[in-house]
Amino acid sequence: MSVLAAIAVGLLMGVAFGFLLEKSRVFEPGVIVGQMQLRNFLMLRIFLASVASGLIILGLGTLTGIIPKLDPKSVLYGAQLLGGFITGVGIALAGACPGTVLAQVGVGYRDARVTLLGGLAGALTFAYLEPAIRPVLLTGSPGKLTLHGLLDLPFWPLALGFAAVLIAALYAMERWRPWRAELGANADGVLPPAQPAKAAPAGAEPAAR
Repeated sequence: MSVLAAIAVGLLMGVAFGFLLEKSRVFEPGVIVGQMQLRNFLMLRIFLASVASGLIILGLGTLTGIIPKLDPKSVLYGAQLLGGFITGVGIALAGACPGTVLAQVGVGYRDARVTLLGGLAGALTFAYLEPAIRPVLLTGSPGKLTLHGLLDLPFWPLALGFAAVLIAALYAMERWRPWRAELGANADGVLPPAQPAKAAPAGAEPAAR
């Protein structure tokens, strides 16, 4: 694949991802925080759907030879555990993740700009600190660990099998807590604007707590 073709494919995938992200409303801070608090499961369903789609594409690609070889990254326990913990804390506090913050900026969330700047500052800080933390977090890797490698099986049947399991789980979750019920009846591409609280009439007694 040429460089231009790779760029074109990347742009098309980005457009598709952004469109689906916006329509699913997963980028909404309330949805993200709700997932972290286990109050709704929209974010989990989108991620599981993405994993299932990726498994199907990679499985069929390796089966047909379109994807000749997979090249996963090596496992780094320290970096992945600590990095995942820090990322999770940041997502819960900011109501955004590295992908959704761009959608939040696009739709006009002003605080998302601060989150984006903080993420860029964090990436820059890591780049400068990498030589110092490399001996602690970025060494001692056991190599590339994959399930099909450990089981000594072809990748494609495991990928398609896991995709089928995830699709069944998504169907069960949708029956359990429908997407429309969790998001609200009026959310169809654009959430309705928040209604300002009505001021109490002058001289009215405050409501009892």
